[in-house]
Amino acid sequence: MAEVRRVVGDLTNRAAHAVRHPVSTFLGWPVPRQATTGDLLGRGPAVTSPTTRGTTHRLADADRVARSVCPYCAVGCGQRVFVRDEKVIQIEGDLDSPISRGRLCPKGAASESLVNSPTRLTKVLHRRPHGTDWEHLDPDEAIDMIADRVVRDRRAHWQDVDDQQRPLRRTMGIASLGGATLDNEENYLIKKLFTALGAIQIENQARI
Repeated sequence: MAEVRRVVGDLTNRAAHAVRHPVSTFLGWPVPRQATTGDLLGRGPAVTSPTTRGTTHRLADADRVARSVCPYCAVGCGQRVFVRDEKVIQIEGDLDSPISRGRLCPKGAASESLVNSPTRLTKVLHRRPHGTDWEHLDPDEAIDMIADRVVRDRRAHWQDVDDQQRPLRRTMGIASLGGATLDNEENYLIKKLFTALGAIQIENQARI
């Protein structure tokens, strides 16, 4: 029995060596490798090349993975965002998402380019009335401009009563159009805000 173990062990070691260093020997052939490595179906180490064994996942060196939602439509497919050195290196489907279970449409699968595209706009652009060129604005300045115009247009288009003196308390100068990736909480706050402002034209482009 000890001799059998020694022979089998020797064959196993030689087969493993042949797998690591394939040469033109009998033990380096596929069928002996299947028998000596225990890979009887030929689906594991017996048919794995050195190149394959030395290959690692292209995202194995990511620093962390963040979860997000695809920004394109109202389905809300889950995404996993791989980050390395504080830069997005890939975006893939989230297998844990109960909505998409790891699946993404072609647009969602290519959304990494939405982040890293050299043509992506990262600054606020403004073209003044009668202007011909776009200029960069500080975000705080842009927010102040929006707030000032909301207040101005609300006041200018306020309708307190109709022709028969029935109360309206609304403005027709402000409207809201939400995006598909707004979640329920965000839509709730937007609805509360614009309703408080007196707007009645509050819509969302998502239709599910």
